Amino acid sequence: MAPKILRFQSEEATAIALAKYIANLSAKSIANHGSFSVVLSGGTLFDTTRKLLEAPYIGSIDWSKWLIFFLDERVVPLDHPDSNYKLAYDGFLSKVPIPESNIYPIKENLSPEEAAEEYEQRLKQLVANGTLKTSPVTGFAKFDLMLVGMGPDGHVASLFCWHFQRFEKQKWVTFITDSPKPPPPRITFTFPLINSASEIALVVVGEEKADAVKVALGEHASYGYPLPVQKVSPEGNLTWFLDNGATSRL
Repeated sequence: MAPKILRFQSEEATAIALAKYIANLSAKSIANHGSFSVVLSGGTLFDTTRKLLEAPYIGSIDWSKWLIFFLDERVVPLDHPDSNYKLAYDGFLSKVPIPESNIYPIKENLSPEEAAEEYEQRLKQLVANGTLKTSPVTGFAKFDLMLVGMGPDGHVASLFCWHFQRFEKQKWVTFITDSPKPPPPRITFTFPLINSASEIALVVVGEEKADAVKVALGEHASYGYPLPVQKVSPEGNLTWFLDNGATSRL
């Protein structure tokens, strides 16, 4: 299915549209199967989801049915400034009434390899007990929504251009010890798990992302070695949310 590419005149307009999209998906998923499984990434994503914390969404969304997971995570304590969980907690999770038992951070005090394996096993348990859906195509967990950001180099999650993890086919969650961005040790969802999702929102704002957006969506997108973001191709729907800065080179 071809991606839907939404271009907005400002970051503010992008944030408004993103909130409406997420709220509609939340209501649809909860009505359909009683929960809404959401995968969060780090970076500036929580700035762009800020409208969910305002009326009408803050009071109308059934937050008790949300299940929160993490697309990737730095292997640091959960209260460390580099932790995506801390970023999510400070910017979003502490401000909405999602039950703590519905939030799934990584386990602390493990090596990157152990943390990745533990998180994968936890996801498999949630599939086995019916908390998460299963993709009929891949057999991997099928999340209702992944909110995915992109780095200026075109990386997504902790899947970087010149690292072999982007080619992983069997594992649901893998690890990296030499991230080009600090801190080096991380765990990350793999592309087979990412692409098993029902819905992916690629949220890209800012002029510093414009070069990668041009490579991914421009007229020469099929040329050369693909950026990691170009491997995002879900079974369900892919929607790009782009502001005027991110599209300034298209």
